Amino acid sequence: MSDGSGKSQESLTARPPVPDSGTDVPDLPSGFSELDLALVDALQTSPRAPWSRIGRALGVDATTAARHWERLRTAGLAWITAHDAAKTATVAFVEVRCRPGSLASVSAAAAQLPWVFNVDETAGDCDLFLGVVAADLPALGRSVHETIGVLDGVRDLRTRLAISQYGEGSDWRTRALEPADRATLSDPRPPTRAVFATDMHDRPAPEDQALLDALGDDGRLGYTELAALTGMSEHTARRRLRRMLREGGITIRCDLARPLAGLPTAMIYRAAVPHSRREETGNALARMKQVRWCVSASGPHNLLVITWLHGLAAVDPFEALLAERFPDLEVRDRTAVLRTVKHMDRLLDRRGRATGRVPFALPPA
Repeated sequence: MSDGSGKSQESLTARPPVPDSGTDVPDLPSGFSELDLALVDALQTSPRAPWSRIGRALGVDATTAARHWERLRTAGLAWITAHDAAKTATVAFVEVRCRPGSLASVSAAAAQLPWVFNVDETAGDCDLFLGVVAADLPALGRSVHETIGVLDGVRDLRTRLAISQYGEGSDWRTRALEPADRATLSDPRPPTRAVFATDMHDRPAPEDQALLDALGDDGRLGYTELAALTGMSEHTARRRLRRMLREGGITIRCDLARPLAGLPTAMIYRAAVPHSRREETGNALARMKQVRWCVSASGPHNLLVITWLHGLAAVDPFEALLAERFPDLEVRDRTAVLRTVKHMDRLLDRRGRATGRVPFALPPA
């Protein structure tokens, strides 16, 4: 969190605009140093901490920490964004099969939809794996079938509703910091546990939505910048944001270019576990270092698990670990991600770098 001074000390250097193109940018830096990964870890732990606290955790001065972050952010290697908390949304996964030769066009079209927050090109039973959000179930159904389903090149699709979330991307860490250093940034917290909504009764107040929109572009914006962008006073911006964070209505998270961070393999597992063990198993899965997202879902597979792994050679050891730790868990399908085209609201190039942004918005009611 900010130190409450109202100053924009999170912003020690100028912020160039996020590129508005989804194309590859070969002139960007190619990867992460050990300090970069530790910096991302620190910002995953406390995304809005002052640079002085971040620097102390890393063993560098505040200016060095800020300069490294600006390089990562400008290069599209890492970014901090904000979004509504899971409990405020209706979320589903859409598995899309495309006609031959149409994958690229369908993928690009889906990525431009502001209510589609994830677009993965996959190797498995489907060609695309999409994460979608809506205000309620009827809006979700209409949006999926009347927008995605009619895209030129879509052959068929299948939708699974997300029910409960045991852990998500804001809980995941690079684990590049020593635990003691990470503990100086925030108190340990359990993975995000929430039940997704089926009807969004209360939308954020206009002032809260304005803060959410501004922080979606850059989650480290200081209160002076937030006030200028939203038209409210610094005091009001600070008070409203602190309340949203305290009440769990907003999630601020640090993401990174997965392949360039040494995690080239993402796997999507559909698994089944006896209902009586589902919550216990889901909570335990969410605490595994390889697990990026774990939710219960509708359909024959009551758990969906997304992992980030250090290459295909890590798949078998991970699955062996699952079998050892969770003897009641049956993995019924595994899908490999060939490329992530969109991650939350960021458009990514083929190396996983952020090259553009499609701001979140709900589909029409």
